[in-house]
Amino acid sequence: MKYDLVLLHAPSVYDFRKNALLAGPISDVVPSSPVFEMYPIGLTSIAEYLERQGLRVKIINIANRMLMDEKFDVEKKLKRIKTRAFGIDLHWLPHAHGSIELAKIVKNLHPDIPMIFGGLSATYYHKDLIEYPFIDFVMRGDSTEKLMLLLINHLRNGTHQLGGIPNLTWKEDGKPVYNPLSHVPDSLDEFDIPGYRYTIKSVFKYKNFLDPLPYNGWLQYPNTAILTAKGCTQGCLICGGSKQSYKDNCNRKVLAKRSPEKLVEDIVFIQRFSRAPIFILHDIRQAGKEYVDEFFDRLGKIKLKNELVFELFQYANEEFFEKIERVVPKYSIELTLETHDEKIRRYNGKFNCTNVKVIETLQSALKHSCKKIDIFFMVGIPHQDYQSALDNVGFCEDIHIACGEDKRLSYFVAPLAPFLDPASPAFENPEKHGYKKFCHTIEDHRRAITQPSWKYMLSFETDYMTRDDIVKSTYESAKNLNAFKLKYALVDQKTHDEVNEKINKSLEYIEKIDEIIALPEQEKQHHLALLSKEMEEVNKYSICGKHELKWEVKKHYANIFSLTAIGVELLIEDIFVNVKQRFHEYNRRVAEATKGRT
Repeated sequence: MKYDLVLLHAPSVYDFRKNALLAGPISDVVPSSPVFEMYPIGLTSIAEYLERQGLRVKIINIANRMLMDEKFDVEKKLKRIKTRAFGIDLHWLPHAHGSIELAKIVKNLHPDIPMIFGGLSATYYHKDLIEYPFIDFVMRGDSTEKLMLLLINHLRNGTHQLGGIPNLTWKEDGKPVYNPLSHVPDSLDEFDIPGYRYTIKSVFKYKNFLDPLPYNGWLQYPNTAILTAKGCTQGCLICGGSKQSYKDNCNRKVLAKRSPEKLVEDIVFIQRFSRAPIFILHDIRQAGKEYVDEFFDRLGKIKLKNELVFELFQYANEEFFEKIERVVPKYSIELTLETHDEKIRRYNGKFNCTNVKVIETLQSALKHSCKKIDIFFMVGIPHQDYQSALDNVGFCEDIHIACGEDKRLSYFVAPLAPFLDPASPAFENPEKHGYKKFCHTIEDHRRAITQPSWKYMLSFETDYMTRDDIVKSTYESAKNLNAFKLKYALVDQKTHDEVNEKINKSLEYIEKIDEIIALPEQEKQHHLALLSKEMEEVNKYSICGKHELKWEVKKHYANIFSLTAIGVELLIEDIFVNVKQRFHEYNRRVAEATKGRT
């Protein structure tokens, strides 16, 4: 076999190049497009860990290859692959259609090669997934690197019994078997998360730099990230990554941390190839004051070249920003307020403090040299009505005036879309938290994501807003926010007009699709096909300017000598690992042969 494992990332809807979909603003505030071509960082940590053990692993971002080239032939690409196993991520539920369709195609091309699923959504729906005839294994949990090694070694030489691999859902004589979800590591230091070393090495090793690209446009704007922890200390009702969600879905009772030492090592390595911003994923304060202090102490001992972007889950005092300012030459922050309403924030669990404290947080950051602050509001959260959604824009103006109309502040509004997160409290107890849920099973979500308009993709309504209300209040809020940005020169006239035009067109398409939906099936498909090309442009940054979320950098990459040195260094390491692995394998076979003769 050429590979031991090939990891594939599917688009949200497999045949997105043919079907007309008004995805609208569901991906406007994340790096990827409505195709959701950005794969989860767990793919790289699995690949890196397995290759460190001498295996050969390849990542192919099928979604991005399809997006970059409309003539890219998926089946032709997959047909010639020789591997012991395929793996497909189902981490985020919007991939429910694409991941399963891709698995069907792979199984048709390679009927004897095992298919493995993994990710948070796969963990939640593992019993549904294992019933599909083209899925052989589901690896549950949030940290499966070691378990994947056990499984691949079983497929290679049968050294591990399937019943002894924790977290594994599999089939025995056609019947599902659910091994205990008992592997829940409390440290991430053993793994490379994200595995940038693997990603760079794979370009040289497998001679293809397009396959592992994280998302469309990464070469032009190579954002990177480091992961501080798995699990969460927060209890947000709508988040599938909340403390309770992790406990219920992944059996995670405590935060799994990556040590400050490892975080700084990650930053030093990233700086060798990139000059783009480095995102510190999750609020670093979750791990406690000593952890934060050690991180900044270690950070102060290196020459930091890249901008760092910090997430905030709750109020931050001036002391926190003083710590950052002392050791980070350039930094930004992101915070998701969700709403201006203090009561709703308290109920939902995100930024549970007064608006006075919110403004104090922002003022402190600006005072201590923060370069950019992104503030996100959301439509469709618990207890929010139509007017409350619109009132978020008024709070933006309150913030802006209180902060001296500082242009380092950026404001965004986006819908909670398209789905409620599985395992979130709102998903598990919708009536209790003010939701009416339309999607329950994996098949429900597969059907929903293929609907022609994001209004029909929505898997929920609330006690206060119908799907129509959520859609209309999102666009009205976006339009009002766009006017506010023009008023305070946060966007120029051209950007303002472009956003307004896209919002108006989106509303027109929403109405057109509503009319088409009522037609007989054959007519419906014909009219949707006619709309398809028209709607392509509207799907790209439909409620904000395409550059508003970007951080300005003068240079995106380190010099060519540094990039080449990394590639050579990693390839030499790989050669040593493989020689060592072959030596161990040879000794194992000799020992078995000797044992057999005696």
